[in-house]
Amino acid sequence: MSLLAQAWRAVWSRDSARISLVVLAAIVLLAAIGPSFLPDPAAQPDILAASRPPAADHPFGTDQLSRDVLSRVVSGSRVSLSVALLAVLVSMTVGAAVGLIAGYAGGWIDALLMRLVDAGLAIPRLFILLLLLAVWERIPIPALILILGTTGWFGASRLVRGEVVRLRHEPFVSGAEALGAGPGRVMIRHLLPNAAGPLLVAATLAMGDVILLEAGLSFLGLGIQPPTPSWGAMILDAKPVLVTAPWTSLFPGLAIVITVLSVNLIGDALSDTFDARAS
Repeated sequence: MSLLAQAWRAVWSRDSARISLVVLAAIVLLAAIGPSFLPDPAAQPDILAASRPPAADHPFGTDQLSRDVLSRVVSGSRVSLSVALLAVLVSMTVGAAVGLIAGYAGGWIDALLMRLVDAGLAIPRLFILLLLLAVWERIPIPALILILGTTGWFGASRLVRGEVVRLRHEPFVSGAEALGAGPGRVMIRHLLPNAAGPLLVAATLAMGDVILLEAGLSFLGLGIQPPTPSWGAMILDAKPVLVTAPWTSLFPGLAIVITVLSVNLIGDALSDTFDARAS
């Protein structure tokens, strides 16, 4: 059975994960097609319509600048999900490469790379991010993705390295080497596919972490910069009217909670399946 088939079966067999998958798919679909039929999230059509509560014409209400909150939440989902997905892709790629090399090479290469990983894990990721982002007044989104990705690969590398060490002397690896397969081919064609299950679990759980990190950094003014909408930046913008117009922060906050909870429940289902297979 292929990896995707196993993942689908693991998620669909559990009620909480199945519901989470449907909710997450709905969020992604809304992010993809929502802006085409919703108002412009940056439009300020009427200052007299500022801070209006949810109604038929504005289901999530309007903010203090009369912008439609629903449009901004949907547009923010595009930014937040894209940043999280691309950052996790970068971190998993780097982590898998380091873990494969360390586990397969062994010796001083393994020791050197794992000490580097230990050093990275010893420093809180948020501290590293705050230190790096504090030097930028307005950080471009590609740079934010790169920073989030290159500070989140340490755990994935240890995970892949452990799987490679476990499989390093299995008969199928020894057989491939005896047939003349080089280290690169052995790592990519034989070891990486067998470590892909735990790596998929790590990537899924990392999605939720990065969404929270991006929202927190944007709330502090260090992440996505206005006028680009993101969930964290929307909560920051809503601070002055938190009491008089609570819906301006409630709906982006709910979007963060629902998305992260859905991703984590899917990750838990995948973890149970692939952990049981590995054991």
